[in-house]
Amino acid sequence: MNHTKTLLRGGALLCTLLLAGSALAAVTAEQAAQLQTTLTPIGAERAASADGRIPAWDGGLAKANLRLLANGIPADPFADEQPLLTIDASNYTQHQEHLSPGQIALLRRFPDSYRLPVYPSHRSVAVSESVAQAAARNAVNAKLSNGGNGVEGFAGVVAFPIPQNGLEVLWNHLTRNRNPSFSLITDSAAPQKDGAYTVMTTQQYFTRGEAVQGQAPDKARNILYYYSHKLTAPARMVGEVVLVHETLDQVAEPRLSWVYSAGQRRVRRAPSVAYDSAGPTTAGLRTADGRDMFNGAPDRYDWQLVGKKTLYVPYNSYRLASPERSYEALIQPGHVAPEATRYELHRVWEVVATLKPGMRHIYSKRHYFIDEDTWAILAADHYDNRGELWRIGEAHSFYHPIGQAAVNAMEVTYDLNNGRYLASGLVNEQRQPFDFSYRASASDYSPGALRSKGLR
Repeated sequence: MNHTKTLLRGGALLCTLLLAGSALAAVTAEQAAQLQTTLTPIGAERAASADGRIPAWDGGLAKANLRLLANGIPADPFADEQPLLTIDASNYTQHQEHLSPGQIALLRRFPDSYRLPVYPSHRSVAVSESVAQAAARNAVNAKLSNGGNGVEGFAGVVAFPIPQNGLEVLWNHLTRNRNPSFSLITDSAAPQKDGAYTVMTTQQYFTRGEAVQGQAPDKARNILYYYSHKLTAPARMVGEVVLVHETLDQVAEPRLSWVYSAGQRRVRRAPSVAYDSAGPTTAGLRTADGRDMFNGAPDRYDWQLVGKKTLYVPYNSYRLASPERSYEALIQPGHVAPEATRYELHRVWEVVATLKPGMRHIYSKRHYFIDEDTWAILAADHYDNRGELWRIGEAHSFYHPIGQAAVNAMEVTYDLNNGRYLASGLVNEQRQPFDFSYRASASDYSPGALRSKGLR
């Protein structure tokens, strides 16, 4: 294991944690100054890896250097590159120090077809000035509260750019930079073992609490973001709408969620849209808190920060989102078509979540690998209550210059036991999947708006 025992360059990361009531102290101004020197504005190491395989961060891809395809997806800026190597069942033992347990399990589960094409590493994610300013403020102001189940003194994005424990790393994933407000049309599929599948289409809306127009500041006091989605295909599911008010401290104030059922023509509260419940578009293959790799309250697990390591993770997945690739070509029996994927060597934070005694969840342990340049979880291993590896998650992301954030070309959950998987967030066959000009008022995310959104 190639762990980086000094989690961040500059030394002072492993300072003593000071307790103030139930809140863990933020870092000092001197520590935060590293965000201007040895660290990127949101806390990644600026320097290249010692062997040079991971390059230094040079500011990421500039908008002017990216060309958009007809559906608004950026053209692959690395399209001319060829794989440096391909990892398969015959040679993975030579590379396993840079592989997750889940990747190794998939190579063993599908020895004749599954593989990881590894390309040169590019640190393509840029950081806007507003994001940099928010992270700098949060570094000295944000603190964990309520036993780590909430954050106080936080505003904007990236709560803990210089994290000191596993919960702070997780909160960075939950508060990572995403465009303040956008809409998105994506497809999902859960193929049977023979490869047969039905495409489900979802219209999604996302707005951070502070970005809602015309809303009094106190109304968004404990709101991290608003989210809603409606199913637009297949026909039998059209009109189902879900609304979520994602709270910053879900133990003090649980997530608020509602569902509109087209069949019943009524809006009802849906407190079960959390933890290990399964959604209607997941075929039972992903839990509610597994969407976006992890979402919701962290209170049922103990979060251990293992350290940093270098891992082959899905990255710069422009080709996977290309409209030139059909779903028929991508969705194959057992796993996604490997020739469309791209893996690169990157530094990731390694966090292990272990179910607390007395708590209930179908996963007894969850193993996360979080990208240092985005704070997004890129790989996740989920273990059943016998301690056996059960499900494996991957987020195939790319940097979108219009949204000024990393977005997913696809999020995949593999089930080792039944050999099936869920591929969600597909955009290849959508005409204009991303709309970063979307703006919302408080009424757009009110329960009363669900009925109008759900009309067939």
